Amino acid sequence: MTGAPDHSSVDPLERVTALLEPVFSELASAPTDPVVRPSDHADAQVNGALPLAKTLGRNPREVAQGIVDSGVLDGVCSSVEIAGPGFVNLVFSGGFLSEMARRTAADERLGCAVTAAPRTVVVDYSAPNVAKEMHVGHLRSTVIGDALVRLHEFSGDTVIRENHIGDWGRPFGMLIEHLLDLGEDVAAAGLGQGDLDDFYKQANAKFADSEEFQERSRARVVALQGGDAETGALWRRLVAMSTEYFNTVYDKLGVLLTDEDLAGESMYQPGMRATIDRLETAGLMEESDGARVVFPDGFTNREGEPLPLIIQARTGGFNYATSDLTCVIDRVERLGADLLLYVVGAPQQQHLEMVFAVARMAGWLPEGIDAVHVAFGNVLGEDRKMLRSRSGDSVKLVDLLDEAVDRATALVEEKNPELDDAERQAVAAAVGIGAVKYADLSTDRVRDYVFDWDRMLSFDGNTAPYLQYAHARIRSIFRRAGLDGDSVDPQTIEVVEPAERALVLRVLATPSVIADATESQAPHRLCTHLFDLAQTFTSFYEHCPVLKADERVRASRLALCDLTARTLANGLGLLGIDAPERM
Repeated sequence: MTGAPDHSSVDPLERVTALLEPVFSELASAPTDPVVRPSDHADAQVNGALPLAKTLGRNPREVAQGIVDSGVLDGVCSSVEIAGPGFVNLVFSGGFLSEMARRTAADERLGCAVTAAPRTVVVDYSAPNVAKEMHVGHLRSTVIGDALVRLHEFSGDTVIRENHIGDWGRPFGMLIEHLLDLGEDVAAAGLGQGDLDDFYKQANAKFADSEEFQERSRARVVALQGGDAETGALWRRLVAMSTEYFNTVYDKLGVLLTDEDLAGESMYQPGMRATIDRLETAGLMEESDGARVVFPDGFTNREGEPLPLIIQARTGGFNYATSDLTCVIDRVERLGADLLLYVVGAPQQQHLEMVFAVARMAGWLPEGIDAVHVAFGNVLGEDRKMLRSRSGDSVKLVDLLDEAVDRATALVEEKNPELDDAERQAVAAAVGIGAVKYADLSTDRVRDYVFDWDRMLSFDGNTAPYLQYAHARIRSIFRRAGLDGDSVDPQTIEVVEPAERALVLRVLATPSVIADATESQAPHRLCTHLFDLAQTFTSFYEHCPVLKADERVRASRLALCDLTARTLANGLGLLGIDAPERM
């Protein structure tokens, strides 16, 4: 690659906006947005003349004409025309698009600037429970959270991953006693094979049937909370065995979580008393039905009465609100977070909103520090009910991932039987796991979606296999030519044909789409863009011969192919999805 990277925006809409803002601001005598938007009638449309004319008390077409006459778009646009009551239609020049494409292709970040205001972002996601299987319900939190981590890291933020596992509470008394009854080695063998649900169910059944076991379990909870050394060691063994199994799931899923990211409920237990003391000192704590609570403004029950956030139960015990407030304090004061992202299911919306409200009342979320509930919907079966196994139980996540790879293996063998065993296995894993992730991420996260194997593994439509195949297809062009991507010269790009223009416009919009998906915590917007890009490339390839073109055009189109493949691979990578070179 040649040429120095230029991190000023390569998005034509943003470039035009930057050129027009001084013109609009001078006319308005104040900072003014030109309102540049995509258009069905041209490459872009400037809509800001109409509101500006209203402010100035002038004819909108006259204001638009003044903007056209400013000359700031000379060279950028081959056509600038006033339409209707005062819209300005823009057609970008081939030279301008060529230059933006060359800059993008020469830049390792493909035109994506590093944020000028980096933040420290804490992402709370995944959060399985110790001694319980990871089910399909954990899929969305883990996959969405992983994508947000990748997007924010790519933007230049410092990202702290926190896997807030359920590793504390009353059930651990019976779990530890059941561990002792079985024997640590026997339990370790079972849990290591993923029998977490059976272990939990056995303990629960024993607790229901045996008063003696109940007494032992309750005593063990007291010992655990009191810091008993032996009980603590047994608890740590139980957590370690469960964590080892969680890691096998994370490895299959291909996410970034490690043991260093564990931040379980137990981690915040020592700070809960201080949290209550600080609420007392701030004068926020009240008594309600024997419990100690805070009443955040704006929250009411069905009768319209103020709704309390219970901080300490009437029994004196702490609860989720106490833990979550302690988390906020830790993440802001110890970790220095500017942004807290909670990738948690939609049903927790009110609870988290109340926690955030109380944290703001207490001064723990000061101005400039944001806490966001990244809510998501459910995974449904074809009957549009919660996805279940044939037996009616929740679907184990590891079983779902294994089935995805098995199904993908059959597809890959059918599509390309020439792959050797090692490559076939690697491609099948990329396709199967990618299909599951993409089906989740391509849906607006706040909505439920139907889990459909045939649709998500299809090589047609808005799916990971379609995008992965588009990438592999581009790379096959280079193999047929006996070249690789490093052999292309970005400076050879010349945008002439309509299909070339359409492809370049899609590529150049990518940095803005990535920035938008990051800021709005909406990975589905990037998915939609990548699908549009792959479709646009297909049209380009159908209308613009690459290897059979003359030498100059061939070099340009090979550079465009390489730029498109890199853009697809980078976008898929930000979603946590691999882009195989061959399929």
